[in-house]
Order: sequence, then structure tokens, then C-alpha cells
Amino acid sequence: MALQLGRLSAAPCWRAARGGCGGPRAWSHRGCEGLCAGSPCSAAGRICRPPGPVGTEQSRGLGHVPTARGGTWQGTGLAAALAGVVGLAAAAFGHVQRAEMVPKSSGTREPSLGRPEEEDELARRCSCFMAAPVTDLGELRRRPADMKTKMELLILETQAQVCQALAQVDGGASFSVDRWERKEGGGGISCVLQDGRVFEKAGVSISVVHGNLSEEAAKQMRSRGKVLKTKDGKLPFCAMGVSSVIHPKNPHAPTIHFNYRYFEVEEADGNKQWWFGGGCDLTPTYLNQEDAVHFHRTLKEACDQHGSDLYPKFKKWCDDYFFIAHRGERRGIGGIFFDDLDSPSKEEVFCFVQSCAKAVVPSYIPLVKKHCNDSFTPQEKLWQQLRRGRYVEFNLLYDRGTKFGLFTPGSRIESILMSLPLTARWEYMHSPSENSKEAEILEVLRHPRDWVYKKSVTRKILKDRENEVIEFSMYSPPTFFLRGVQWHNLG
Repeated sequence: MALQLGRLSAAPCWRAARGGCGGPRAWSHRGCEGLCAGSPCSAAGRICRPPGPVGTEQSRGLGHVPTARGGTWQGTGLAAALAGVVGLAAAAFGHVQRAEMVPKSSGTREPSLGRPEEEDELARRCSCFMAAPVTDLGELRRRPADMKTKMELLILETQAQVCQALAQVDGGASFSVDRWERKEGGGGISCVLQDGRVFEKAGVSISVVHGNLSEEAAKQMRSRGKVLKTKDGKLPFCAMGVSSVIHPKNPHAPTIHFNYRYFEVEEADGNKQWWFGGGCDLTPTYLNQEDAVHFHRTLKEACDQHGSDLYPKFKKWCDDYFFIAHRGERRGIGGIFFDDLDSPSKEEVFCFVQSCAKAVVPSYIPLVKKHCNDSFTPQEKLWQQLRRGRYVEFNLLYDRGTKFGLFTPGSRIESILMSLPLTARWEYMHSPSENSKEAEILEVLRHPRDWVYKKSVTRKILKDRENEVIEFSMYSPPTFFLRGVQWHNLG
């Protein structure tokens, strides 16, 4: 049964089978599965409470992890997303970056099973999720330090936090929660809101899958020069990630896409290769420079916690990837994009991905609140629908994950196509007028800009005939006007 936010369901809490409260489920009192109606939870020994707002200690999830400022980050090759297998993003199948697993330190003891503090901590974290974890709770408790456990909890927390923020902004339609299983191994949770007050369509999906790579996936890896040792033609793998595309109704509110994923493949000799991938990008219908700066600045701040070189590198990667070649324009104004990250260490890359995932809500929700009630004309709505057509073109023609998933047997098509807008439009030979707002955004899509500047960077401009030098510092949009002269990209 699909779960409707803000509505009670007759089904008992999913933890009832494990000694949970067994109470009715309701979004407004998210306890076990995010949905205990304030009932005592015997498994956790406490009263389940609704989560705090995003960013509070109750909703932070993984909490503070020391960040890495040193080391060399590597991102080689562009992978499709895991969606090729489960509808999330399958590019990970297209690239494998060789890396050694972080060695286990000797003398470490196995985590005890069922210790009260461990059970309560896992129960607290699970209480905020949209549905029960894909992996059995007992398995998660047995390997709390394993990266697969850490990543699954992170993507579940990210999904819940984003859905909570979107539902609060929309205040109308409910999220349907679809928990599905994959017969080859694993499953996922797809949360979709359609035709709401603010959002036309918003999808936030997670998947945790495992099994053996298909022959087609293995061929794609080998075609890119990757040498993988198989046993009896099989390559065991584990992949998990969170993926989302959000399309608002108002043409002045931008569309956002984000995806963060982890992939492991085990060779015949037992060697495991692993990597992370993901990114976050913005697609506005009309250009608002304040919005662009806020979005990119928030992502930059998340990246800068782990290295000042990361944002510019991943920003360029994003501009290059989301390119609609037959149109000669980008899908949007970019953000960050990376793949095959396997250094400095697994823990350090995970901390970086965690910071990026936590930046989604503060980078986007303020923009939606700012514009969701803006007035707009029929012409502006028409332009939004035409730009949605470009979004569809990229996803179906260029996105490697989507293409891989559509042509892979057993893929979950609904999850693959979740990213498409509810409505879109194509018109023959449509071209905006010169110097119009529509032409303005096209110029940015054809020639990407740098939106963020370092603080206290001084620039000099010659003034009038006296050649007097003016010095100023800037941390603002990259287009300025001085005495009627337009200056671009002074960074």
C-alpha cells in the first residue's frame, strides 16, 4: 500500500514484527518508519517523536565526521548512473576505477549485536526514514562500520530530509511512498509527489541493489579499458544511491536534480574495487543571478570543507556533462558533478559526499520559497514548457544511466523515468526575441559562467580619461555595470 503523507494508514508500524510499537502510521508523527503515531516503541524503549527540522541534531543523521583537507582527489572517466540496473543511475557500470579497500586494522573487535545503545541509535535514525531500510536491520547492526551500511543510512536520511522539506513547502499534495524489491537482489524506495500546490512533480528515490553484473554491463566496463577478473563469467557487485528531480509549477522557480551513489565490484581473487559518484545541478527557466550565486555558493561551501580545488573542478565537469549537443546548449546553469572518486580514502570520500548531500536542502528550498508565489504570464508558462522539452531531450538521448536502464532487461522503468516532468512542449522553429528574458537564459546555457568568487579578490578598472584606478572587492554575480559599460566574468 502506498503511504500518503499526512494521512493515517491502517497498516501497523513496520517495526511491529521486530517488537516495535505496532501503532498506526502517520507522517505528522513520524516514529518507526518515520510514522509511529506517538506510541511507545518497545524496541527502542522510548516514545517515538516526530523529527526536528532539517539541520537540527535530531535530523542530522550521521552527525559530525572530521573532514579531510589533505590528499589528492581523483575523478577519472564519466560513469552513467545506477539507473541502468534499478532506475537510479547506471553509469557506474560504465567505469571502474581500480582502488584498494581500506585495510582493516588488526585487533579490532567485532561489534556486539543488540547492545542497548546501538539498538537505540539505529532505531532513532530509522525513525526518520520514509520506509524501512532495504537491508534487514539485523544485518545493519552486524556491520555498523561497513561503508555499505553507512551509505544506505545516508541516502535514506537524505531522502527523508528532502521529502520533509518539499512537503512543508508544497502544503498540498502528498508523497506516495513505493517500496519495491528487485528479484535479482535488493530493492528501493521511490517517493513521488505529483500535481501539488507548488510542485508539478517531485521524485526522490533510493535504491540498494546487489547481485552479478550483466554481461552488457561488464562489456561496457571492458570497452573503456577496465580489466576485471571474473569467476565463471560473473562479477558480484553492490550499488546504492539516492536520486531526485524536482519540477516546480511556477516558471520562476527552478528545477533541481541531485544524485549521490556508491558502487562496489568484487573480482575473482576477492579484490574489491569501489568508488563514489554524484552531483547536484540547477535548471532555471529564467535567469535570476541572485539565485544562481546562492546555489553555487552553497555547493562551493560544501566542497571547500574538503579541498578548495574540488568546486571549480566539479563545476566544470558538470557544465561539460549536461550538454545537449544537437542544441548547442547546456541543460541548466550547472552545479557540481563527479564520478569514480576513490581517493584519498573511502572514509574521506564518504565525508565529502555526506557534505554535498546535506547541502541540497539549503541550496534549493530558499529559491522555491522565494518564487513559488511569483506572478507569471501565459508566455512565461509556455517558455517553461519548451525548456522542459529540452530536459526530456537530454535525459532520453544523452544521459547514460537512462539509456542503459531502458535497454537493460529487468530494470525498473518507473524509477528510470521518474526524472521526466509531468508536462513538456515542443514547437516547430521556436526562437525567442532578441534582448528578451528568454534570450538571456539561452546565452548563459550556451556560454557557462562562473557564479562564485573568492572573498577579498581585488580587481582594477580604468576610469574615464584620467586612467584613475578604482579597486574593489566582490563576492557577487559575474555581470556588473559601470558607467553604462557591461563587464562580464571579472573573476
